[in-house]
Parts: sequence; structure tokens; C-alpha cells
Amino acid sequence: MKTADLVDAHDDRVLLCQLPWRRFGRVHSFWGPVATIQCFEDNALLKTVLGTPGRGRVLVVDGGGATRRALLGDQIAALLHSSGWAGIVINGAIRDSAEIDAMDVGVFCLGTSPKKSAKTGAGAQDVPVRFGGVEMRPGQYIYCDADGVLVSGEKLL
Repeated sequence: MKTADLVDAHDDRVLLCQLPWRRFGRVHSFWGPVATIQCFEDNALLKTVLGTPGRGRVLVVDGGGATRRALLGDQIAALLHSSGWAGIVINGAIRDSAEIDAMDVGVFCLGTSPKKSAKTGAGAQDVPVRFGGVEMRPGQYIYCDADGVLVSGEKLL
């Protein structure tokens, strides 16, 4: 799967999520149905959701663009893999980036921070999220590779 090929074939049916993405993990490209979380500097809900069966979905996390505290570390990234998620896109930061980069996961995020997040469970699941100029809703499809992140209302592959 190449996002450039998807744009060439379906430009009128994809939206580009324009953020300065950083990629981590040994899975360099991934795609699937969108599942969403909205949280700010608190990853308890994120951990709970990643502990459920992913069934090839991509978890899209709106962390408000904050890079002060990490929403994902190596232990929670291990859940991403073991629970069958295709990947994760985080509008926020991660930590343990060297360890995550060596894992069989696909992670797109804005940056890194060694600071851990709060654990209160604040946030919302399965809600529309908006960042990078695109609104993403559960059930849409997301396509991620080195060239960028695309969102579509339909399955294109």
C-alpha cells in the first residue's frame, strides 16, 4: 500500500491529514478502519482500548497536539501488537521511542517526550476527532505510510 498511489487513483475520495508526522516501529505502512479516542495528557483510556481486540483497525488518538507528556510507551505499544491493531496515529507524543522503533508495530505521532501521562481515565472513545485539517470518525478508513496519512469515507484497498 502506498498513499501516493491512493492519491493518484482516488484523489477526490481521500483527505490528507497535514501534520509533521514521525513514524516509529518496524511496520512502515498500515491501513484499516478508524477507531477513535480523544484524551489530553492522560493515557488510561488509551491503554484500556488497546487491550481490546483491534481486528485490524487503526486507533486514531487526538491528544490535542500536546508533546509535553507521552501518551504511548513501550508497554502499551506491546498491547497494540498483541491485540491485533493495524497501527496507531497519535496527535501527540510517545516515549520509549527506541524500544517502540524495534517492535512489530506501526506508530505515527508528532514527537517524543520522556514525561509520562496522567492515569485518571479522562477522555472519550468513538467520537469524531479533528486535527491536521481532517475530521476522522469511527468507521472511516485511514492509510499511513512514509509519505503521509490519508483518510477516506470508504475502503479503497
